[in-house]
Amino acid sequence: MSETAQDPTTASGIPIARLYTAADLGDPAALDERIGAPGQPPFTRGPYMEMYRQRLWTMRQYAGYGSAEDTNQRFHYLLEQGQTALSVAFDLPTQLGLDSSAPAAKAEVGRVGVAIDTADDMAELFEGLPLSDLSVNFTINATAPIILAFYLVAAERQGADRSRLAGTLQNDILKEFVARKTFIFPPEPSMRLVGDVVEFCTREVPRFNPISITGYHAREAGCDTVQELAFTMSDAIAYAELLVDRGLSFDAFAPRFSFHFATTLELFEEVAKLRTARRLWAGIARDRFGATSPEAMRLRFFSGCSGATLTNQQPLNNVVRSTIQCLGAVLGGAQSIHVMGYDEAMAIPTDEAVTLALRTQQIIAHETGVADTVDPLAGSYFVETLTDELEARATELIGVIDGLGGAVPAIEAGVPQRWIAESAYRSEMAVANVTAVKVGLNAYVEEAETTELRLFELDEMGRDRQLARLDRHLAGRDDVSDALAALSRAAVSGQNVMEPLIEAARRGATLGELSDVFRKAFGTHREPSLW
Repeated sequence: MSETAQDPTTASGIPIARLYTAADLGDPAALDERIGAPGQPPFTRGPYMEMYRQRLWTMRQYAGYGSAEDTNQRFHYLLEQGQTALSVAFDLPTQLGLDSSAPAAKAEVGRVGVAIDTADDMAELFEGLPLSDLSVNFTINATAPIILAFYLVAAERQGADRSRLAGTLQNDILKEFVARKTFIFPPEPSMRLVGDVVEFCTREVPRFNPISITGYHAREAGCDTVQELAFTMSDAIAYAELLVDRGLSFDAFAPRFSFHFATTLELFEEVAKLRTARRLWAGIARDRFGATSPEAMRLRFFSGCSGATLTNQQPLNNVVRSTIQCLGAVLGGAQSIHVMGYDEAMAIPTDEAVTLALRTQQIIAHETGVADTVDPLAGSYFVETLTDELEARATELIGVIDGLGGAVPAIEAGVPQRWIAESAYRSEMAVANVTAVKVGLNAYVEEAETTELRLFELDEMGRDRQLARLDRHLAGRDDVSDALAALSRAAVSGQNVMEPLIEAARRGATLGELSDVFRKAFGTHREPSLW
């Protein structure tokens, strides 16, 4: 491979040569070992032998706004359009453990997701939707144990057996400290809650993924491809160590680990990244944790197409961007995909936009032929070289994080946060200086915007309805002080909190009340200065 000063680079800075040949891949026998067979370690070519020939990826459109009733209507609409599973977006008060009636929640109730204050709200969210037959994804972290408790109570009311419930709870608090910042409690007790959820689900809800280890939000915050891989794997190592230290068998809990990656516009690097992720995790599971079961080494992931790549300017260009990202996720072997609406840079997507996003997945699935064979880019000189290079660079960065004591001490010191900020600054400067072209933003700009979009309009009375619903709930319930006291004892003593949480949810405790129990037991977290 020949490189010159003029060679372009990938988004993560890997030089791209003019031409790749078999010489770039080394010994063919070694290549065969690195990529293996689909469905077998190291899973480079895919987690399942038949992949989409047997079953297409799950099509989930992330949805949530207003009240439980509002979002329930959107869920029914999406399922009628052919969506195959549900994905719930929660508003900021719900994410931060505040009831809708809290003074700090006033301006945010139902704005960027659905407001969930009680198990009654959760039951309303899934009214008419048989939870025994649906897979549901919950994008929630600091309050993940509470949301899971509400969900299990809602399922009980439908008569659903816990053991049959399928879906995913994000429950990845480390990436909140790194990227999204909707943390509540300090890292140590936050990790304890993650462990309680995984331990409980491994025993009681065996078909449910109790954690989705997420590089997506670090990527959306500005990190590059190598950093996304390294952060995700380092976080997964931290969670696995936590659970092993509790005495759990890695082979028992790891098969229910799920992962979540961003898929951006750098098509070949994204495909290579997703193949690399499977290979990295298989090696980590085997070499660090002694995994003997292939299922424990298998990485399954959800791909979220990148909202950070979308623009307000020339918004219909976002249809093209999302299509390319979806294609990258499919070529990379995703198990579940969300495609952004073209108006999502400006507002909650309209029915029209979300339908087109779903149709994008359906057209790629049924009209392009890309699902007809497993890992169609395998053996590409370019893709395999990128896969090897990403693996080497990510492994090196994982080693740096190991040297800092692992993901938790690194995060407490603010190191990954600083790396993301620096990477984001470089990317923004590249756009500002037009060394990176952004069509419609810094190149091919129109003097006057010609596209008029009908944007989603949130019902401003929704907050009032939610507050009235919460007032009625509080007025009609029995005393819950003994249930909250039992939860407090579990939190302070180190007992697994899930069963006391579920009982308190049954009794009518609110999300804010349950979060306050944890705030009193654990305290709250303030982020360290990065510089």
